[in-house]
Amino acid sequence: MHQITEAHARELAKQAQRKEDLRAAIESDLVGVHRILFEAGCGHGHWLTDFAEANPETLCVGIDLISWRIRKGNDKKAKRGLKNLHFYKAELGEFLEVLPKSISFERTVLLFPDPWPKARHHRRRMVQPGFLSEVAGRTDRGGEFCFRSDDRPYYDWTVECLNEHAEWQVDESAPWPYESETYFQSLMDEFFSVVAKRI
Repeated sequence: MHQITEAHARELAKQAQRKEDLRAAIESDLVGVHRILFEAGCGHGHWLTDFAEANPETLCVGIDLISWRIRKGNDKKAKRGLKNLHFYKAELGEFLEVLPKSISFERTVLLFPDPWPKARHHRRRMVQPGFLSEVAGRTDRGGEFCFRSDDRPYYDWTVECLNEHAEWQVDESAPWPYESETYFQSLMDEFFSVVAKRI
């Protein structure tokens, strides 16, 4: 039997605690919730806060890996007194793992994710067939996957992944769900958007 190192054991314990803390926070915040708008990699929370304020009937959840970004998002939420918005410091895979199966996505939004432009790094891109399958499994038919990037190769990659996926269909006539310039978007000369429907 393979023995794990002490350092590996400590890391596994930290991961288990992190997931347990995240699970507890989600279960406390999302009692009775069945559908959410989900933003993966919410950054400073600009777009999601504006969307939540404009759509008080929609429960909005954003995650990011960087603590100070989540703090900024929560500051915006508190200043506006929004009850339909939650931010979590979380890794995408761990969030999807601990989110109760009873909660589905009415819409998933990815705004300007890291394009990992070098070919050897493409496996690190957030948009992958497996990720699209996980999100599809959480999304009701007719629900949306919304992607925006200033990196044309990553946009083309995403459109190709969506076109090849059996559970998503690009909808060229679908409007972008909500326009609100983010910090990152303000830095861009141009960007590219795609909306796909769960079929």
